[in-house]
Amino acid sequence: MDDLTLARALHVLALVHWIGGVFFVTAVVLPAVRRLAQAEKRAATFEEIEGRFAPQAKLSVTLAGLTGFYMTWKLDAWVRFADASYWWMHAMVAIWAIFTVVLFVAEPLFLHDWFRARAARDPDGTFRFVQRAHAVLLTASLITIAGALAGAHGWYLL
Repeated sequence: MDDLTLARALHVLALVHWIGGVFFVTAVVLPAVRRLAQAEKRAATFEEIEGRFAPQAKLSVTLAGLTGFYMTWKLDAWVRFADASYWWMHAMVAIWAIFTVVLFVAEPLFLHDWFRARAARDPDGTFRFVQRAHAVLLTASLITIAGALAGAHGWYLL
């Protein structure tokens, strides 16, 4: 196995873990916490579950970013960013950047405090908002993955 094949395999594994985890949180954890937990315990229950995934997600997001950068460098694929038919390259970087900022900047600096304070005031509204935000990010991620897979196999929208 050459280095590019290894990078691609690690990239895909990182994405499966990262976006699969986002899918699980969005489709299973958030709805369960919204329905089953007492309103005053929802935030703590969600943070306990999410807190176990966050370090794993940080690792997967980091690995996806490093391998994505490496493959772009190794293939000298920078020109793809100037071609609209490679829209998914921009989308991959954007999704990666959003999750990187959330995981490495927003969560440690203010997001947890904001979430706890808002959930204490309005647990139902907070969980509706968090569910929608996760759904938007998940949908964008899945569209990006589908576009990247199609584009990598020669199918372009433009």
